[in-house]
Formats: sequence, C-alpha cells, structure tokens
Amino acid sequence: MSTHLFGLTSRTFKHSHAIGRAEFAGTGFRNPSDMAIAPDGTVYVCNRSYENRPDGVHVTVVTLDEEYVTEFGAYGEADGEFMWPTAIALDSEGNVYLADEWLNRISKFTSDGEFVSKWGTAGSGDGEIDGPAGLVIDADDNILVVDSNNNRIQKFSLDGKYISQFGSKGSDDGQFNMPWGIGLDSDGHIYVSDWRNDRIQKFTADGQWEASIGSTGNGVGQLNRPNGVSVDKDGDIYVADWMNNRVQVFAPDGRYITEFHGEAVLSKWGRDKLASNPDMIRQRSLAFANDPGYEQKLMRPCAVKIDSDGKIVIIDHTRNRLQVYIKEDEPALV
Repeated sequence: MSTHLFGLTSRTFKHSHAIGRAEFAGTGFRNPSDMAIAPDGTVYVCNRSYENRPDGVHVTVVTLDEEYVTEFGAYGEADGEFMWPTAIALDSEGNVYLADEWLNRISKFTSDGEFVSKWGTAGSGDGEIDGPAGLVIDADDNILVVDSNNNRIQKFSLDGKYISQFGSKGSDDGQFNMPWGIGLDSDGHIYVSDWRNDRIQKFTADGQWEASIGSTGNGVGQLNRPNGVSVDKDGDIYVADWMNNRVQVFAPDGRYITEFHGEAVLSKWGRDKLASNPDMIRQRSLAFANDPGYEQKLMRPCAVKIDSDGKIVIIDHTRNRLQVYIKEDEPALV
C-alpha cells in the first residue's frame, strides 16, 4: 500500500467548533488522553492530568454542543479509581470501559459513571497485560486491547476472559514497537497505530496483516509517533499524527487525502471564563501578539473519533479541548 501518492481531491472538510478549556474539574479538561462517543452524541473524555495534580484525573462527560453532563472517577487504586488512564470505549449497551496503563487493568462503569467491575493481571502471558494503551469494542461485543509494552493486540470478552492475540515486537509486517491507538472499519478490519514504527497497520478481524500506511518523517503521508486512529463510514482513515501536530486523512487504499492543523476559536466555556476575568484577556492579548494564529493550531493531538453523524472529533491534548470537523456530504473537486 502506497503512503505517498497524491491526486485524491474528492473530499471536502470544514472546521465546525471547539469544545473545552483547561480545568482540573467541571467544565473543562486537563491533558485528555482519549474519548468515546455514544450514539446520542454524549462524549466521555478521560483526563490524565499531571502527576502533581491527581485531582484532575477523572472522566468528563459532555455533549458535542458543549453542554456539561457530569464527571466520574478519581485518582487512586480502589474500585472506580484510576492512575494513568489511557483509553476509553463503549459497549452496545452504553457501558464505559477504561484502560489504566499503571494499574494494568480495565475498569467498567455504567453510562452514568457507576463502577461495575474491573479485570486485568500484569504480565506477558496469555491474557496478561503490560501498559494497555488503546481499546475498541467490536460488533460481537469483544474488547480489543492494545497491550503496548507486550507489543501485541489481545482480544477479551467484556468480562475479561482471554480469547486470542496477534503481534510481536519488531518492525516487519504485523509486528509492533509500542503500539498505541486502535480502530475498526465497517467490515471489521483492525487498524493499529504502531507508535515507534511511525505507521498504521491494517489487519483482518482475526489478526492477519493486510497493509501498512506511513513512514517516519514530517512530509505528506509521513508520521511521527502516530497515536489515535479511526475510520469513517466511507473507509477513510484518520490518524492523530502526534509529534507533527496534525491529523492526516488517508483513503481506504492508503493514499493521502488531506490534513488538519487546527482552526479553533474560543469555545463557549472559554468565552464564559474570559468574560469574568479581564486580566486574563489582557494576558492573552500580549501572549499571542506575535502569532495571532497560534491558539488555533492543534498541539499534540492524541485521539480522533467519528460520531454517528460523521463529525470528526479530535482531542487537542496540550490545548485541553476538542476540535470538531465536518466532512461535506457532497464533496467538491479541487
């Protein structure tokens, strides 16, 4: 599969809006690491925060209209707590699953944030995990876990029973070096962000390698520590190109389509905060005087998800917000 071909111009995208601001609780996010979007548009965002501010570790629940719903979870090792949250996913009944790469476990919550159960054993044997990084739930309600430090993908039932695995450490086809994000297309193919190998790998539903996209670099179609990956209903592939501060879009055959660098304006929550803080307005004016477009840009995007309406939602990690794009239904040729 080629990674550097041009010529696809039959998709058009537009920036819609931004959601969020930097907060340790309530109406904002703090170093968000992943999100899951329910069919009704409810968004579950897991916040990793800082090691010196564990009060910022929790899940924030919002809508894409930037309505705050609730938050749940806290820093710790007890039931319903987590320390280094990495990934979040929803099953067909709306239950929430959250991966913790420090505790090497998966916690289950109801859609309202009530703790249900947990599972996971640290190690490298079948069914053991070391640094779970990405989660996705397939059409059969099995959960695929990116077992990052073991350089493999493992499949479990939703109650944690081991089913199968694929992958090993290396740079050959089907091998990984610290894989991170994971996504599925409508046919059940599995896409994995192979973080240190700077590529996306595509597999069949049973883990057979099919294709790779990307090589190391910052040029068109190249990647630098790719993180999140998602596939829309048309089969187009969206990659959070973490160190290149962009999201790249590829066609189903791997050809480059376009990339997003961020076009954010202040979110509703951000405007509300500034309205009550005149000093902050002055500080911002001075900070961005030499580069007015600085704040619009993506900074370390780490996840990209597609909602049921086809909106493309990007976690803008360092900016503590989501940026939302829309893929036009009737694309125009450029």
